[in-house]
Amino acid sequence: MFKLKKTFGNSNKAFTLAEVLVVIGIIALLAAISIPYLLSARISSNNAAAQATLKSISNAMENYMAINSVYPSATSELLGVNPPYLSVDYFTGSHNGFNFTPTISSFAYSILATPVLMGKTGSASYTISTGAVLTTN
Repeated sequence: MFKLKKTFGNSNKAFTLAEVLVVIGIIALLAAISIPYLLSARISSNNAAAQATLKSISNAMENYMAINSVYPSATSELLGVNPPYLSVDYFTGSHNGFNFTPTISSFAYSILATPVLMGKTGSASYTISTGAVLTTN
């Protein structure tokens, strides 16, 4: 038969220094392994968001062209109508770690998406041009 030992009063229930160091070491190892994967996942999601944004901009440009028979002379024309062709002004500031730079003429356009910090917010630059042709630079 087994007897259960009951302890009353002060009992020393503490972790030893070795146990604490082992736990800290395991946590540091897990962090060292997982942080690069989390950062690469963020870069991948920023890249995908930039490509989706370029497609939205291209759709807005093509819709504008279908209605007006020319591309807009400025990106503000995509925003300043009711309803707007674009609901967000992607051409001011950065969006999802990318800056969007337009080059527009009456019958052609090119939008360049460049990462704010190459390798930190995005891994490549992307361009979409007339006819919704998306390329990686």
